[in-house]
Amino acid sequence: MTTPRTIATVECSAIFVSLELSRSTWLVTALAAPVGSRLSKHQVQGGDMPGLLARFSDLQRNVHHRTGQLAPVIVIQEAGLDGFWIHRALVAEGIESHVVDPASIAVSRRHRRAKTDKIDGEALVRTLMAWKRGEPRVCSMVRAPTPEEEDRRRVCRELKTLIGERIRHVNRLKGLFFSQGIGGYEPRNKDRRERLEDLRTGNGRPLPKHLKALALRELDIIELLNRQIETVKIERDALLEEARADGCAPEPVRMLLGLKGIGPGFAGALWSEGLFRQFANRRQVAAYAGLAPTPWNSGKINHEQGVSKAGNPRLRAIAVEMAWLWLRHQPDTALARWYHQRVRRFGPRTRKVTIVALARKLLVALWKYVNAGVVIEGARMKAA
Repeated sequence: MTTPRTIATVECSAIFVSLELSRSTWLVTALAAPVGSRLSKHQVQGGDMPGLLARFSDLQRNVHHRTGQLAPVIVIQEAGLDGFWIHRALVAEGIESHVVDPASIAVSRRHRRAKTDKIDGEALVRTLMAWKRGEPRVCSMVRAPTPEEEDRRRVCRELKTLIGERIRHVNRLKGLFFSQGIGGYEPRNKDRRERLEDLRTGNGRPLPKHLKALALRELDIIELLNRQIETVKIERDALLEEARADGCAPEPVRMLLGLKGIGPGFAGALWSEGLFRQFANRRQVAAYAGLAPTPWNSGKINHEQGVSKAGNPRLRAIAVEMAWLWLRHQPDTALARWYHQRVRRFGPRTRKVTIVALARKLLVALWKYVNAGVVIEGARMKAA
């Protein structure tokens, strides 16, 4: 029995549309279920939202002319560089729109698989139809944040970017001085410029002219980054205070700040990156952070491949960093004792693997704490 090449229609009188987005062209792949199983392809200039809406109207008129039905349009697109503005524009026009995680879509496992916008567009249409039929594990749809939620988390992300940029410039200057036999110079100290005048190379010579000029330019950049970091920190603190005053999710922030070892940086990042969302269970929390386990169980093979890393990478990094600090500031908690017992049992070489497991447990415990008030066993609170 041969497999039919046509795509089976869904029991739904709708027009299923996928968007393959690029800077220059948007490829629109459509399947009108009331008409048949033939796919049609159209091109719209990149960024031309009125042209895209006009194309949807043409599709609806064609279906209405042939069947007399007014079919709704259901759109799917991959999460990517275009963000969520197209999705929001479609929703504002009353069009059902979905954003899918591209890594969750099944693809051919051949060593050399064909990949074109045409093939990807057809695959997206098939994925959307299967998802609307209710087939399990077809794909993972992304929950688009509101413009306010998206804008609110920019503060913590910008702060992390600026700190990383400062680290790069500090390390570059230290490396340049080390190559001349100079150690112990700290570009972040307040006396950085005064000490620069007194530096001598390993063989007693003053700093070469061009190296000194380069160092001064690096210090200018570091000082600029210092000012920007302080400005962003003020904005972050003001955002947290505004949340407390306006009642915009103040309770999770207040509760997190009450725990010893969690400051405004961690509280703001946890709130803006993950805890503002609604999760049904602990598995969803771990999966959103990319800390869910990835088993490999086939036949007699049964082993763990580690965490999936398929979620929010920023939240995952925050959770791992916070886990290390949790051991320092909350050593008497059940979570910290579990970590030390496991490391003693399996050896110190498992510390990095175990800290990831602790990060997952800690993130779930904090979610339970801020949502249900379940106090972490042995956790100490800050002094009032």
